[in-house]
Parts: sequence; C-alpha cells; structure tokens
Amino acid sequence: LALAAAALAAGAEGARGRAGASRLLAWRGGRTEKVAVIGSGNWGSAIAKIVGQNVLDKPGFDKEVRMYVYQEKVNGRDLTEIINTEHENVKYLKGVKFTENVVACADVGEAAAGATLLIFVTPHQFLGSLCKPIKGRCARGARACSLIKGIEFDANGPVLISDIIKKKMGGMDVSVLMGANVANEVARDEFCESTVGYRKEANGRAWQRVFDCPTFRVSKIKDVAGVELCGALKNVVALGAGFCDGLGLGGNTKAAIIRVGLGETIQFCKMFYGGIKDQTFLESCGVADLVTTCFGGRNRKCAEAFAKAGGKSGWDKIEKEMLNGQKLQGTITAQDVAKVLRKKGVAHKFPLLSKIHQIAFEGAPVTDIVKF
Repeated sequence: LALAAAALAAGAEGARGRAGASRLLAWRGGRTEKVAVIGSGNWGSAIAKIVGQNVLDKPGFDKEVRMYVYQEKVNGRDLTEIINTEHENVKYLKGVKFTENVVACADVGEAAAGATLLIFVTPHQFLGSLCKPIKGRCARGARACSLIKGIEFDANGPVLISDIIKKKMGGMDVSVLMGANVANEVARDEFCESTVGYRKEANGRAWQRVFDCPTFRVSKIKDVAGVELCGALKNVVALGAGFCDGLGLGGNTKAAIIRVGLGETIQFCKMFYGGIKDQTFLESCGVADLVTTCFGGRNRKCAEAFAKAGGKSGWDKIEKEMLNGQKLQGTITAQDVAKVLRKKGVAHKFPLLSKIHQIAFEGAPVTDIVKF
C-alpha cells in the first residue's frame, strides 16, 4: 500500500508538472520560450549563469541560451571561443562557470535568432547599433527585459531605457529587472532578491519565471518607471557614499546620505512620472539596491578613489585603472540629472543630487558632501 501510495503521489506530481508546461505552451501558442542574453559583462554573465540553469530546470523553455559577446582577444584567443570551450567569461566573471547550454555569439543577430525573450544587459549607449539586427532575427511577438541601470534625457526630461528599447524594437513590450544585485555575489549563488517591473501581468509572470531560483528570489510589481528610475538614481547616490568613504567618514554619515538619497529618488520619480507606487521603494529595486550599492559596487569604489585623490584625478582615468574595461553609470546619470533639474528650475529641491554633481564635475571640494 505504501508503495502504491508513493507511485500515485509521484504520478500526480508528474501530472502537475506536465500540466504546468502545457499551460505555458498554450499561452505561447504552442511554442517553447527561447531566451537570449544581449550583453556579457560582469552583470550580463552573472544573469546568464542563472538563466542557463533555470531553463534546464524548468519546463517550457528551449534548453539553449545564446549570449551576445562583444568580441575581444584574451591572451591571443577570442573571448567567445574561451566561453564556449571553458564555459567561463575569464575577463568579466573569472572563476564562475556557466552551464554548457550557454552559448557565446559574437554576432548579435545570431544570438537573438528565434528568441521569444530578450534580456538586454549592455551599456545603453550601444543600444542603437544592437537593436536593428535583433529586430530582424527575434521571434514574432518577442518580449524584452532591460537590466540596464541608466537613463537618458531629452528636452522634456528623463527617457527610460525601456522606452528606448520599445521604440527601437517596433513597440515591443519591455519589462525591467532591478535589485540589490552585486554581480559577483549573485554569480556565487549568495542569496539575494530582485524586482521585475512590468506593464503586462502575463509578461511580469514570464520574466519572474525566467529569473527566479532559490538563491535569486524575484518579486514583481506593475511599475516599470519606478523600478527603472531606482536602478538609475541609486548609482548617483552611491557616488556620494563613495565620497564619504574616501574622506574616512563613518556609518552615521553614510546612513544620512542613503536616507536623503532615497527621499530625493522618490521625489524625482513622482515629479516626472505618474503611477509611481510607494511599495516600489520598499522592494529590492528600491531601498535594498540603494543600500548595497552604497556599500559595494563600482560607482562607490571609484568615487572613493576620486575623494582620496582630492578630486584631482579624472573619471576617465579612474575608470580605466579600476574597472577592467567596464563603464561607470553614476557619473553619466549625475550629469544628465543635473541638466534636467536646472532646466526645470528645481535643482534646489534636490540638494544631495546637486551637491554630488558639483563635487564630481564642477570643482567643489569633496568635503562639501556633508553641506547640502
């Protein structure tokens, strides 16, 4: 009887799994989901590791994950060759292995061919050259998710990266993933959380399923703008935290920077966008991401170096010496934020963000970080 009961239970569990896969296939019109990762830096490689394992573990997915890799030579070998033979991005995520189903492609169109789910995780300044070949190769009805922590601005104010992707991809629905996610820690399977911001509930569920796993827990909220702006502005606040570290100031001071920075982030979001949800700022994309970025990450680290040099070392030099070919986002965003706030005549309402820009680009002494 015990054996029979066990067999029945196993059969029921298998039926539930098959039913779940069937529902997913029905929702996609009988197609499996095929995931492509557009970008292969530190964060892109970390997320490819998670997604590569998830598509193997969960039904309803094509088991191959293609990852677009900007071709570089490492010790005389193509980076794509190294990834595809050694299953490791030795330049940007050294010491972490991909599952063998993650395939590096130097051609972005090849990487996106047939994909129903596109993960954009590349510096946003390269989107213009990447989207056109992707648009011609991805599957009809494909959806995208942006992991890009930056923002653009035009004459009217901030422009979301997700909206740029949507426009360049012919109106494609674009969600976002932001959270307290230092890439190296994520890649080492250290427990963390993240947040999907979505416009369409079904797509929010789909992206949650792509990313969520026991060590990378993903919540979702219907607030693309709020989630995305948190991911951009926290890098500016992290510059302020780095200035504090470079000056040798303690935890009390950094806590003040984080508190004021969160308040100005909320104010900025609600000034420029409607429908922002208060709950967004309590998710991983909000206060949690701000905290972890102000204690770790490249923006804080480079700002600390800037402060220790008395503000005399240029950002390009610091970036080149410390980031192994990667780019800072906080400095770019700080300049754009200052420009739009001044044009709107509201810079005085954002004293911390304005002070960070003055120190970083206008010659104000680093010690002024506590004078706002």
